[in-house]
Amino acid sequence: MNRFLAFICLTGLGCLPVSAAETKPAASPPKIFRDHVEPHWFANAHGETNNFWYRLELPQGRREFIRVDAASGQRRPAFDHARLAKVLSAKTERPAEAEQLPLESLEFAAAAKTLTFAASGQRWQLDLETYALTPATNAATEKRMTAARTPRPSLNTGAETEINFVNRRAETVEIFWSDPDGKRISYGQLPPGESRRQHTFAGHVWVVCASNGNVLAVFEAEENSSTAIMDGSGNPEPRRRGGAARRRVQDTKSPDGVWEAALHGDNLFLREIKTGHEYALTSDANPTNTYTRESETSAPEIYWSPDSRHLVAMRRQPGAQRRVYLVESSPDDQLQPKLQSYAYLKPGDAVPILKPHLFGVAAKTEIPVDDALLANPWAVSDVRWDADSARFTFLFNQRGHQALRILAVDSSSGKVQRVVNEESKTFIDYSGKFFAEYLDDAGEIIWMSERDGWNHLYLYDAKTGAVKNQITKGEWVVRHVDRVDREQRQIWFQAGGILPGQDPYHIHFCRINFDGTGLTILTAGNGTHAVQFSPDRRFLIDTWSRVDAPPVSELRRTDAGKLVCQLEAADAGEVSERGWRFPEPFVAKGRDGVTDIYGVIWRPRNFDAAKKHPVIEDIYAGPQDSFAPKSFHTTSQQQTLADLGFIVVQLDGMGTANRSKKFHDVCWKNLTDAGFPDRILWIKAAAVKYPALDLTRVGIYGTSAGGQSALRGLLDHGDFYQAGVADSGCHDNRMDKIWWNEQWLGWPVDESYAKSSNVVDAHKLRGKLLLMVGELDKNVDPASTMQVVNALVKADKDFELLDMPGAGHGVARTPYGARRLQEFFVRTLLEKK
Repeated sequence: MNRFLAFICLTGLGCLPVSAAETKPAASPPKIFRDHVEPHWFANAHGETNNFWYRLELPQGRREFIRVDAASGQRRPAFDHARLAKVLSAKTERPAEAEQLPLESLEFAAAAKTLTFAASGQRWQLDLETYALTPATNAATEKRMTAARTPRPSLNTGAETEINFVNRRAETVEIFWSDPDGKRISYGQLPPGESRRQHTFAGHVWVVCASNGNVLAVFEAEENSSTAIMDGSGNPEPRRRGGAARRRVQDTKSPDGVWEAALHGDNLFLREIKTGHEYALTSDANPTNTYTRESETSAPEIYWSPDSRHLVAMRRQPGAQRRVYLVESSPDDQLQPKLQSYAYLKPGDAVPILKPHLFGVAAKTEIPVDDALLANPWAVSDVRWDADSARFTFLFNQRGHQALRILAVDSSSGKVQRVVNEESKTFIDYSGKFFAEYLDDAGEIIWMSERDGWNHLYLYDAKTGAVKNQITKGEWVVRHVDRVDREQRQIWFQAGGILPGQDPYHIHFCRINFDGTGLTILTAGNGTHAVQFSPDRRFLIDTWSRVDAPPVSELRRTDAGKLVCQLEAADAGEVSERGWRFPEPFVAKGRDGVTDIYGVIWRPRNFDAAKKHPVIEDIYAGPQDSFAPKSFHTTSQQQTLADLGFIVVQLDGMGTANRSKKFHDVCWKNLTDAGFPDRILWIKAAAVKYPALDLTRVGIYGTSAGGQSALRGLLDHGDFYQAGVADSGCHDNRMDKIWWNEQWLGWPVDESYAKSSNVVDAHKLRGKLLLMVGELDKNVDPASTMQVVNALVKADKDFELLDMPGAGHGVARTPYGARRLQEFFVRTLLEKK
């Protein structure tokens, strides 16, 4: 979803009109300035990294460069802008304005006496005392992005950033953004000798082409603003991209170099390297119970003890081979359809089973490992030997996700000991709240757990398995561990709900000692926070905002979180000048009458409180996270929809993450709930406070798990929701991906799966429904939507269907799908009499 929102911001697709007759095209979003600080730290004359500079982009194309002494809190212009403009104009014979200096890649010398920068296609050095400007003698100081030659899609979306494209070729080039499908979207041409700054997001891919269409360079945007130079020089391919990192292949040779593990067929052998003699360690393996890897059969997965006296080999039972088949009806390269297929396990399918087997080298025999504590594994991972070779440990995740353990195996006896034993009567959120840090030198483990009802950190004795102490505690949650400082025995982490009186979803940054003392909250503003640390971590730049409060950037010390100075407060004047409205956070009680439910309300730009407006809920109730936005943005899918005349809302009901364990457990074997009892009460409470909300006209829409919930709203709560758009929904959890569904509904597959099925309950449909699905959806099997269609037809229910050729997951994210969604709600709610 984040990638799609970035796509909307880049292309303007979020501003598509419904139709010329129904609404005027939405205007481009207002700009805000001074909304973030990108620090560039440099050392002072004493070698202390106390100084940094940053650049501000201001209205009318103005720019300002700021220098900050963090130790004193002094903030001032980085140099005399007017004086530099004068000397730069004289040297380059091009006019340079003090408020529009075309400077890139600034570097201050250690004593801040000279400044090196790029301008007009070359590097310059400025004496900050005399303002003498000379060409930089060391061209190697120029910072440039690494370029590739092979175009690829933009697969990741990070923080906002920018690329400065510099064309040093003798020809005009054209710049393209490569969208998530690999399609190129032109962002215009760049003549020879010119440069241009392009707003983008870290991870987005940009392709530069010659006039004949040949690819000249491919650049991936970085977190810090950077320079992409086209000068014809060769560039190496960047690091390999992709999803999760591959597990490191263990060396099959023993640490002492005497032995090597080898395979003959499915069985494991031990080879003496010097003589070549081989000894069979196993003889009972076969293709259904093998020591070969699933995708690499040339070597076993081996973990040698440091003293070379033992080895652990992973034995595998292959799982099911289910595949999903898709028909691409309208391929670009041929007339006839194509059949596609891909591996896709579903709930209840047999998963590959890995178990560790221990062998003694001297006796060349297996040492049996008692598997009573590792029966029915979902996964066995992170095999680690202790330094003294007395035992090895591994992480065991039981299928059904109600047991997660670190187990230790004695290398001489094979006896298995619990080191960490996490069990739950509902689920353990291993996919979202797992953290384990092994402190080998201290013989300790830092472990994350919700055992006291809140997500916190615990310190374990790695040998005995005893809890030495709870590190964090309280009615708040650890959201993420950023850093474990072993020397200082401190943890730097992010927390939610740690400051009373604030929205519990706001992120704050904290530090605490291993023993649970010294809790320091490093951020303070009433909003959600993002920080950037100085290289020595003595300072941080904290940028915080809310949906209704533009960003503020502050400089703070990390020893106690003390404010040094405010750096910037965002200039959002254009928002007010153009009549745009900030979204409003809203809080109401949930189903228990006690728990606060948090959400956001978007109103049309031309909102009239004296009139009634239909309400549309943007729903995503997936238990893996929380989803209502918390930070400030001037572009959003919700605002685009609101500007058609709706009031749009989004909230996090019970069953979603980042609150208490009790709050989260509502989803357990109960995905059909989707927080609706809280959502309906919340919307009704908003209507009491704001009578402009017309509860006789309420719609709902969502994608993926949100598509499942959008339809569920019409099935179970058709008296409240009158219209819904269900996009790419996982409408029956038995049809969807195995890991996501078994995480929340458990294993084995039971009646809770059928109870959550929109297919089973399709006959209960009330209200107007638009189903959307992409025929090439490889995230959620599109047959899930078509089975709903089948059930609706059998129940003689009226509905609309958009089965989009060539589309993948998220049809509403395409320009056509977005327009159809808008038209549907205009027709069913806005024009409803």
